[in-house]
Amino acid sequence: MSQIVNLEFETFGLTLRLPELGMPEIVSFGQAGLTADPLFEIERSSRINGMDEAVSSAVLLPTGGMGFFGWPAIAGHRQGRDFIAQFGDWTAVTSGETSTLSGTDPVAKLSLTIHLKVHSSGLISMSTRLTNDGDADYQLDRCMAGTFLIDAADVALTTFTGMWGREFQTRTEMLANGIWSQESRRGRTSHDRLPMLFVEGADQRFGVTLGWSGGHQIVIDRLDDGRRLIHIGELFEPGEVILKRGESYESPVAYAGADSADFHAFVRQELTSWPKGKMSPRPVTLNTWEGNYFDHQMDSLKAQASAAAELGIERFVLDDGWFGKRDDDTTSLGDWDIDVRKYPDGLKPLVDHVTGLGMQFGIWFEPEMINPESDLFRAHPDWALQVEGRPLLLSRNQLVLDLTRPEVSDHIFGKIDAVLANHAISYIKWDMNRDLTHAGGRDGKATIARQTRAVYALMDRVRAKHPDVEIESCASGGGRIDYGALARTHRVWTSDCTDALERLEIQRGASLFVPPEILGSHISASPNHQTGRRHSLSFRALVAMAYHMGVELNPLELSDDERRELKIYIEAYKRFRHLLHAPNASFQFDPVDGRYVWGATKEDHVLLFVAQGPQMVAEQPMPLKLPETLLQQGGKWQVKTVLPAEPDFIRISDGQKKLLAGEVAFDLVSAVHAGLPLPMLRPESALLLEIVPMEGGESHG
Repeated sequence: MSQIVNLEFETFGLTLRLPELGMPEIVSFGQAGLTADPLFEIERSSRINGMDEAVSSAVLLPTGGMGFFGWPAIAGHRQGRDFIAQFGDWTAVTSGETSTLSGTDPVAKLSLTIHLKVHSSGLISMSTRLTNDGDADYQLDRCMAGTFLIDAADVALTTFTGMWGREFQTRTEMLANGIWSQESRRGRTSHDRLPMLFVEGADQRFGVTLGWSGGHQIVIDRLDDGRRLIHIGELFEPGEVILKRGESYESPVAYAGADSADFHAFVRQELTSWPKGKMSPRPVTLNTWEGNYFDHQMDSLKAQASAAAELGIERFVLDDGWFGKRDDDTTSLGDWDIDVRKYPDGLKPLVDHVTGLGMQFGIWFEPEMINPESDLFRAHPDWALQVEGRPLLLSRNQLVLDLTRPEVSDHIFGKIDAVLANHAISYIKWDMNRDLTHAGGRDGKATIARQTRAVYALMDRVRAKHPDVEIESCASGGGRIDYGALARTHRVWTSDCTDALERLEIQRGASLFVPPEILGSHISASPNHQTGRRHSLSFRALVAMAYHMGVELNPLELSDDERRELKIYIEAYKRFRHLLHAPNASFQFDPVDGRYVWGATKEDHVLLFVAQGPQMVAEQPMPLKLPETLLQQGGKWQVKTVLPAEPDFIRISDGQKKLLAGEVAFDLVSAVHAGLPLPMLRPESALLLEIVPMEGGESHG
């Protein structure tokens, strides 16, 4: 019998058959427990391709030209020759949770290695390495990181779209007969086409994502038997990857998992590398951007820090405007020297003031960028990515530095290192505010792939030199949220839009792949700076609380009442964050009639957030059913805490008042199956319920 390769964790797995010639055949994906069986050896007949023997189509990384007429996941040539790749002579080496498949094509003189791993979180990861064994250069046009099988004909696909300030908007569609394709050429993960999706069909549901921050490509191809293959990988610009003899292309890593909980567990257990090996409780953060913009005044910033400490804030982040002559966004990117006009004695007096208050100090950089109006550009105009004869296109008045050049990367690292080495800084907000255009290197060739890897190398270098410094990934908000960036950072700025109503959908979408403690969510001023909407402080705070909560305003501008109220929510966040950010604790439901529900559960504790976005259509909301994971607890439970103390209900009955006052002891089984009969909230308002087991198990109402 042919060799069978089986990777599985509990109920999720991948079974492959290695043929003598051709790509590894996918026997099963998503199911676990399959072993070698004579059924796997039965060749399939076909009248579609006219071949005497049907060429297997449900395979990893199919190549075209030898009887497979679908979408090739690997393609390339040597100036028009060796345009067919047909790998064989497969070997498999399995060590623990990892399997390495190796095949060769002696005609095209190529070798291919496929790395497969099953993770304890439940994910399966896949990546490829293609090597040129021939004497002549090989132009690689496409080499996907991984292929995953959809074992159903009727499939619903959930993807993300959006724009700046409105990221992670979910869209669901039924797949048609043809090819479904998504490509991103922005040079960063993007706001509108994220390399993440979920598929659901018949008895199969799983998600797929790519650990990559540059251009990407996802293709879903329909096979001749009705099933489908998902191919996901890096997108190459023309001629971007040309392999000389002995050179290899290493793909990013593709990941697949059964549900959001598995992806969250992977980020927590393996992907994110925390200082000292463990995540500390996520500190309440004050970011100065919306409170100050470019107006940096030492006395005011110190006063803001003092006011923040009194509120219970634990980290103070100095945003854009501290360097060069940065009075607006037209100047000084690349000149990472402290602005002596604003800081005549340097940053140290502010840093010392902040840390003396017991808070961490963080600082903003945009290391990849340069303004034409800067000392660095005047000295080195050739350091910007550019294509000879093409205009330099500005975006936010800036260009992109060619970090693939060692002298450029060394210069930027030296500037970052000098700031970090001379100040007690524990946090970097690493921003990236434009897409890549005219992304050419000094050799005149496209360089998006090399630029992305150079950014990773710079991040890795900063982290190696300053291992106790955490990094936030920001790219005009959510423009670079992916598993490639998350392998090097500890937090993402989910969106530049801090409007609580918009954040309901943004955070719901992002939470499908990213755990809540990684998603930055800030309480901003009212009216909101992006939308102009006015929201209650309770609504703004509750929408932010379940994530990595922060504050995005000038605390000196708060009234006394607002300070007292904000302090209540900060104290509540600190009291509950151990549960909100605990492994396997968080949950969220799809919104129904504008009502969003999310929270966390752990043994004898439930935190339930309910927010009403737009006005409901129904006369009253459906009873809210608690997660089924609570069924194993049983017993009598009650409401312990309600925030705000007086939620903004449209109407409320006496029985509902007693329920929220903790005067009703209810069966947890009933709360799961029948649901809590909660009152109708007014639009753009929210409440938090803390639900705990009833003391003594009896009602005291």
